[in-house]
Parts: sequence; C-alpha cells; structure tokens
Amino acid sequence: MQSFLSSHVDFVDLIDLATGPAPTRLAQQIQFVLEIDKLKGVLRQTLLTDASRRENSAEHSWHLALMAIALAEYAPAPIDLSRVVQMLLLHDLVEIDAGDTFAFDIQANQDKAEREQAAADRLFGLLPPDLGQPLRACWEEFEAAETVDARFAHALDRFQPFLHNLQTEGGTWRLHGITCDRVLGRMQPVKQGAPALWPVVEALIHQAVAAGYLLPDPDTTPHSDRSYPDGSHPDGLHPD
Repeated sequence: MQSFLSSHVDFVDLIDLATGPAPTRLAQQIQFVLEIDKLKGVLRQTLLTDASRRENSAEHSWHLALMAIALAEYAPAPIDLSRVVQMLLLHDLVEIDAGDTFAFDIQANQDKAEREQAAADRLFGLLPPDLGQPLRACWEEFEAAETVDARFAHALDRFQPFLHNLQTEGGTWRLHGITCDRVLGRMQPVKQGAPALWPVVEALIHQAVAAGYLLPDPDTTPHSDRSYPDGSHPDGLHPD
C-alpha cells in the first residue's frame, strides 16, 4: 500500500509548503522518524511474558530502556544512564533492514555483522550528519562493548530475554531444544557488565534445568536420556 506521502506529493515539497524555504533538514528528520516505525514490525523469537505472541524489536528496545533505569544500581561502576538508554533505544534499529537474528542460529549469525553495518549506513544516513553521526557512534559503541556503559547495556540485552524465557516456562529454549551450557555461554556479558546479577543468573539456570525449561549440558547427559517433563524430546519426538 502506498503512503500518502509517496503517492501524492514529494516529502520535501510537502515540508516546503508547510515551513517555507530550506526544508531539507526537517524533511530528513521526519523521514527518519517514519522509517524507524518499521522496527515495530520486526518480530523476535522471544515471547511476551504472557506467552500470547512474539515480541517485536521496538517493544524489546523500550523494555530494555526502562530496565536500565530500574536496574542502574547493578552496574559495576558509575554509568551515564542517559547514554545507556540511548544505546538501548538504538541498538536494534538495524533490524529494520537486517532482520532479527536468533541468538542460537549459528548459520544466520555468520553474516549478521555485515548485514547490520549496511543497515546502519542506510538508516543513520537518513539524518543530517550532525545528528546521524553521533547516533551511529553510539550504536557502534554498543556493538564494540568496550565501555562500562556499553557493557551494562549488553548485560541487560541478554538478561531481558532470559527473564522472558523463564516466565514462559522455557519459551524459545524449549521450542528449539536449547541446553543450559548454551545459555550459560550466551549470558556471559552479564558477568562482566552487571556482575552483581551473575549469581542470580546462575541460580535461575539451575532452577530452569530442574523445572525442565532447559535441557541439561549434553556433555553430562546422553541424548537418549534428555527429555522434558511432558515426555517430549529436543528432536520433537515423543515416546510411544
């Protein structure tokens, strides 16, 4: 379906009618605002906590921004909270072009960085340089995960879907037959970015295995012995 702006009048011309000469800056800003609305249509693997549907990436980013405010005291050193919130609101914008890549999909992750860099070029390039370049730098800081702010943001980015999977009795872990060792590996940024939360993560993983939400470490459990409480197996089979 064509939008009003694309089917009736050039966007820059429309701004020109409303604001007078030299409307390019505002036109670029509004075009960016309209473009980022597409993030609401990018579905993640993670379920909402009521398990009614999959969350979208815009909801995920909003949730993380509020988590940063609520959990700021668990950062290992003083953080610039406004910077962390900005990172979290920006970090998944690239999924508008690159899509959401499931964390445990090894093949899809092989070209993830390349796809996301191309998306960042286009999306941040929609803005005037004095706006687009600082936002791109903030996104790059998150990706590099070298600063205290970025590491804390990464910790929250891992902690949020972890909590959702616990709340939905295994959620995507059960759907994809994920083992606890893979979740432990995935959650390592919490140990560095919010170490006060790490004992909680470890305890919850043990509880998740005990409850059948996560499969145990495959190195300690033969495949034939691995099953969920309902009798299903990670390969999708059920006992006769």
